[in-house]
Amino acid sequence: MNVTIKPNKLQGTVVIPPSKSLSHRAIIGAALAQGKSTISNVMFSKDILATIDAVRAIGATVNVFDDAIEVIGTGGVRRAIDLIDANESGSTIRFMIPIALVSKEPIKFIGKNNLVKRPLDIFFEIFDMQGIDYKHEKESYLPLEVKGGLKPGVFNIRGDISSQFITGLLYALPLLDNDSKIIITTEMESKGYIDLTLDMLSNFGIEIINNNYKEFIIKGNQKYLPFDYVIEGDYSQSAFFLVADMLGADITLKAMSKDSYQGDKKILSDIEEFGGNIEFVDDSLKATLNTQKNAIIDLGQSPDLGPALSVLAGLTKGNSKLINAERLRIKECDRITCVKEELNKLGMNVDETKTELIFNGVSRIKGGVVDAHNDHRVAMALAMAALKSDGDIKILGAECVSKSYPTFWDVYESLGGIISYEK
Repeated sequence: MNVTIKPNKLQGTVVIPPSKSLSHRAIIGAALAQGKSTISNVMFSKDILATIDAVRAIGATVNVFDDAIEVIGTGGVRRAIDLIDANESGSTIRFMIPIALVSKEPIKFIGKNNLVKRPLDIFFEIFDMQGIDYKHEKESYLPLEVKGGLKPGVFNIRGDISSQFITGLLYALPLLDNDSKIIITTEMESKGYIDLTLDMLSNFGIEIINNNYKEFIIKGNQKYLPFDYVIEGDYSQSAFFLVADMLGADITLKAMSKDSYQGDKKILSDIEEFGGNIEFVDDSLKATLNTQKNAIIDLGQSPDLGPALSVLAGLTKGNSKLINAERLRIKECDRITCVKEELNKLGMNVDETKTELIFNGVSRIKGGVVDAHNDHRVAMALAMAALKSDGDIKILGAECVSKSYPTFWDVYESLGGIISYEK
């Protein structure tokens, strides 16, 4: 599906969808518990549906309601299965590989589109160390076939790769029959995501000792306990609307937690760096532009904020940078090159290095035809650029928002966005 956006002011109130990061973690915790848990305020995006299918595959029963699920867990025991399909979800594949390998039964993991090329080397190093048999396609990581169970022990893991590998191990290792330790061999990035994991695990009765993000001590033979959980609003999704506010919209965001552990809550301080003012009243949040200024933003702990902040940086006069952004290259698309190319098509002035996006900001853009590159966050960021456009913006492949925010285009229209659709 392609959408064409006619520039118009956006205003109104948005109930921000539930956190995808928390949803994955809560569903998996419930699936490993012995008994029934209810997870409320769930949005059934493609990634969340992939995790629901994955926990069903390992033996959990999941009953789906309008915006909630009831999960009857496995007690940490995996039934004999032969396939987990992660679709396009990086969280699903990296969380579920070690969890599935608590059992020694052979299993195959598959996925689609760019997920098959997203690295799994950290797990392969563990497989080699523990003598676990595996094979995958020469030019891709998936399909992946694994034979052999995960063993307790000491795991040396780099901290400057995706925290998803560490989260998967933190879920799986408590179920093994002896104690384990994860040693972080470099500076830990994405600490906020690890905080989310540790907090969620504690909700389900799992104890992990965190020694200042340098090592994690995990007792074996632990049991997941049932827990009812309500998912809070997603800061990575709020970023698009906060950027819109900075570009002249008047949007109030609802369902946000001021005390959230989400790493992408950093969007609040990032907005302030660009001269914005953050207003938080109860669960309502909005941004207003105070004095516009250029900024240098570090994405090392919050790479998913990159596309939204790129639009803000590109439309803020002066020289801005997004630094420590190398992990944007291994997302749904290469978000450094693709964002640069698409924003330049619209009339911005963006350059790149291996690890940075560099902006010579403009005040307005001309519009044009751009490609979402099958990346939900790129599509939503491009939509916000229309607020400063003199001409229409046509986004090719706009259906990709369904990966995380299936109702995004409806919400955009409800705020006053003028959209025409083309299949």
